[in-house]
Amino acid sequence: MGIADMVTEKAVKAKEASRALLKADADLRNAALREMAQDLRARRARIIRANEIDMENGQQKQLSSAMLDRLRLDEKRINDMAVALEEIADFPDPLAAVLEEWERPNGLRIRKVPVPLGVVGIIYESRPNVTVDSTGLCLKAGNAVLLRGGSEAINSNVALAEILADACHDVGLPRSCVEIVTTTDRQAVIEMCKLDRYLSLIVPRGGAELIRTVKQNATVPVLQHERGMTQIYVDATCDLDMAVSLVHNAKVQRPGVCNAVENLYVHEANTAALQAIVADLQASGVEIRGDERVCALCAGCTPATAEDWDTEYLDLILTVGLVNSLDEALDRIARHTSGLTEAIITDNEANAERFLKEVDSACVYHNTSTRFTDGGQFGMGAEIGISTDKLHARGPVGVRELTSYKYVIHGNGQVRS
Repeated sequence: MGIADMVTEKAVKAKEASRALLKADADLRNAALREMAQDLRARRARIIRANEIDMENGQQKQLSSAMLDRLRLDEKRINDMAVALEEIADFPDPLAAVLEEWERPNGLRIRKVPVPLGVVGIIYESRPNVTVDSTGLCLKAGNAVLLRGGSEAINSNVALAEILADACHDVGLPRSCVEIVTTTDRQAVIEMCKLDRYLSLIVPRGGAELIRTVKQNATVPVLQHERGMTQIYVDATCDLDMAVSLVHNAKVQRPGVCNAVENLYVHEANTAALQAIVADLQASGVEIRGDERVCALCAGCTPATAEDWDTEYLDLILTVGLVNSLDEALDRIARHTSGLTEAIITDNEANAERFLKEVDSACVYHNTSTRFTDGGQFGMGAEIGISTDKLHARGPVGVRELTSYKYVIHGNGQVRS
């Protein structure tokens, strides 16, 4: 069987399973999630054996220590995945509420109610926990899932997916609620992207190259998050200690994530904040790439290039510039934003409100670290990704964002004249 036929067959099975999920109530979906958690713990030896093969292959391919760490599974990480499934099971049912309800003058009663998307395709790299987290979130919202993980974790992902599928069967749902593409051939990604007859959404989770490949080939709607490019503006007046603390957290606490700051703008009237922030970051090993005025005011800075302002470093590097006004800061943020996350640090409430209104990003912050752009930090539980799109979902995508809606209309014989 060719790759296209194999991927299509799995998508067809997932689509059929999604119809069974439409009939499944919240109790049954939650029972499946709890069964998955129990089975992960009970079959952890199988998971670890499969993961050991991936780890050995990764070492032979000379994967970086960071990649190997993301790939590695042990009893604690398996238990963490099981706990995440149990937490998802405890979420409120995203399909239970009536979103809106009204009656027309002719007596028609109309309700807007949440419904599953159908089948969600997940294309991801390296982290086996994505297999479990994505499946749990999709199933909670009544969706079947078609998984395609990276080649480096193929054995771990297949073992996990089979355990999750078996758990669905054990509670009376189809095994095909969880389907996984078992080939490592990259053509499978291209084929998945074209299955708009069966998939309602594709979520790519990985590097910029993967996301570009998906976007360029997809006929299925894609949950887009190409890069972070998070930016912070420090206003003319602010609490100095707060500014130092917030920028430090946004850059240093975990630099390799999308909500870590990459561009910093400081009002020219607040050079005290500039110098204190730069000194603090340099003490933590951050390389500062500054504009001409920043380099003149702060020792040890590297001159910034034009490309630096559009570079997502994901590292201990920060581009820093002085601006002469809030207007200039807003203009420069708009020029370089990816639409994910921006923040202002200020004690001027009017400036804060203007910033929050005019910056067109999924998450905008006042006097808070940008590192909070995360479904867990928002109280949404686990997330399947963070969207920089405006249609269908924006920002952290949790269970509720994995639903659509339909209109249910009741009448008593009305006809349209």
